Amino acid sequence: MSAGRGGDAGRAPARLRAGGAARGGVRARRGRHAPGRDRQGDQLCVRPGTVAEMLEQLDVRPGHRILEIGAGTGYNAALLAELAGPRGQVTTVDIDAGIVAGARRGLAAAGYERVQVVHGDGAAGHAGNAPYDRIIVTAGAWDVPPAWREQLASGGRLVVPLRMRGITRSVALGLDGDVWRSVSIVVCGFIPMRGSSAVTESRVELDADGGVWLGVDDGQPIDVGALRAALTGAPSLVWSGVVVPYESPEHLDFWLAGEATRVCRVLVSAPEREVGLVAPIWRWGSMGCYTADGFAYLIRRDVPHETGQKMIELGACAYGPGAARLAGDVAGRIRAWHGARDERASLRIEVRPAGSPDVPNAMITADKTHSRVFVTVGG
Repeated sequence: MSAGRGGDAGRAPARLRAGGAARGGVRARRGRHAPGRDRQGDQLCVRPGTVAEMLEQLDVRPGHRILEIGAGTGYNAALLAELAGPRGQVTTVDIDAGIVAGARRGLAAAGYERVQVVHGDGAAGHAGNAPYDRIIVTAGAWDVPPAWREQLASGGRLVVPLRMRGITRSVALGLDGDVWRSVSIVVCGFIPMRGSSAVTESRVELDADGGVWLGVDDGQPIDVGALRAALTGAPSLVWSGVVVPYESPEHLDFWLAGEATRVCRVLVSAPEREVGLVAPIWRWGSMGCYTADGFAYLIRRDVPHETGQKMIELGACAYGPGAARLAGDVAGRIRAWHGARDERASLRIEVRPAGSPDVPNAMITADKTHSRVFVTVGG
């Protein structure tokens, strides 16, 4: 789902959307902020398409006061300043003093001295310029800190790449009393926040060569010895019969959560493919799930199509004593996801205060420090 709007309201000017410098000084550059992923699947920067989608979600209007969490090079803050116009105000906060200094230099060189760059923990926001009409977070957040709610103006919007049981989505949220409700949801991947709202992910190495890891969020229990033993056994493959275009199967990872399984990321290095490990669906690895003594992940195979369009069949590969059953279960979830094409449009994310009661029929419930996150579909 994306935040669609009619007309060009709130869109970046064409000269900025083209991906060049705002005024010659603020650019996306190779290195710390270069596009791509590290060897364990984390996105090292925000790709231009993701930047555009998040700006669409944020829906900035002239005169808005905006808080950005994560300064980067300053490029995104420059885009926000263009969208908010001369009557607006942009404040960007970063926990890294070096990044703050670099963003200040880049913004000044590009003529955006009116953007205020603050050194601090983004989880605390920046009360000095509050309230804000819009808050945007440009790093993966594990929780929604109270400061963001307290510093958001009435009728405002928060856009945050939120981590939920290993799944990350850029979620546009509006406040309804003390409950955040999703306005739009976009598939994304981000390097995690640092500081008090950092993502808590454990990366468990499953083989001696360091080529296969499981990424597990939220302090979920995991029997490392049992899963390492599972990897030494023969895999079980089950194909779902679901054929889709070669692209990210939107929101399929939410369907991997179950009563007896927990969602994880299976991260694989290139040498592991060369020695015979069943290749996951993407170059970096795949979303998957694990049990007490086994794990499974998504796989694909090419399917010829009369139109020439690249199509793939989705399947599951599982390891462990119950590999055949687990792979069959995951293949069944793929079919359930495919059968819920209409319902997927009604996918919703709610962030409620910690201690709130359960939401009936939630696909995922993730307990955080300050909140409880619920993912629902239908209804």
